[in-house]
Amino acid sequence: MGSIKFDENNAPYIHLTEDYCIRLESDEFTDAKSKEKAARELRETPEVVAEAFKVLRARLQEEKSLYVPIEDDAFLVKFLRPCKYYPESAFALIQRYYRFKLKHPEICKDLLPATVKHVYEEGLVFFQPLRDQNGSRILVLEVGKKWKPSKVPLNDLFRAMQVALEAGMTEPRTQLNGAIVILDMDGLSLSQIIQFSPRFAAMAVEWVQECTAMRLKAIHVVNNSYLFNMLFTIFKPFLSDKLKKRITFHNRDWASLSAQIDPGCLRPRYGGTLETPEFEGRLIGELLTLYQKDYEIANSYGYTKKV
Repeated sequence: MGSIKFDENNAPYIHLTEDYCIRLESDEFTDAKSKEKAARELRETPEVVAEAFKVLRARLQEEKSLYVPIEDDAFLVKFLRPCKYYPESAFALIQRYYRFKLKHPEICKDLLPATVKHVYEEGLVFFQPLRDQNGSRILVLEVGKKWKPSKVPLNDLFRAMQVALEAGMTEPRTQLNGAIVILDMDGLSLSQIIQFSPRFAAMAVEWVQECTAMRLKAIHVVNNSYLFNMLFTIFKPFLSDKLKKRITFHNRDWASLSAQIDPGCLRPRYGGTLETPEFEGRLIGELLTLYQKDYEIANSYGYTKKV
């Protein structure tokens, strides 16, 4: 079910029903409620924003080996919003973000939708059609029985997650309201667990905790069995206390999940009431590939030499 369509502005979206679709939301929020929330939670007022732009641009100009679009307001806001418009924090985040790319070329080189379409085709990474009750993007990762490492190596799975979250980082509403992740571990096997190493876990956690320009509000682990505990022990030593507090293990307790996410935003298989057709994972890949040029431009930024 589902198909790619284009709206009156020629922007692509995944059409599910007349009431539901999945699209990248590039428009700035203009409603009073969102503006009030931005001012309250992110210190987003004209005076603070103007000063943050000024200081951040000055700091970036001093970073001679870093090539980024210093005059692009949207680029700066992508890093300023998750840092609540503290320019020094945003500058440090930008440094970490691009140093990570330099440090891990096997993960970050050519980070384009076309290079990970096969991951989406397997139905492993996708967005829910609705945001949660707080306006957060909902990203679902199905990495149990659906995931076949012979078809999708672990690095490719991680890259596809990066590509999806990169899209969310550019959305003003997601910059404001953040994202939540539903990690569906149904059917996790020992053969999948052995794909993970402490080195990979450390790298992945570093990216999530230190480098992502995203307000990660929560991670909800569902359909987790005793085997998942083995996997989690690999990651646990690298998790900060802050991130640990944002991870909730529900297994199949859908009442527990619904207590944190409005059931109207969840499909029935997660205890919700969202009655929309399931759609093929390839559509997420096709949607993101239509933004290939934007990803290519984003991939051209970074450090021009080792730092």
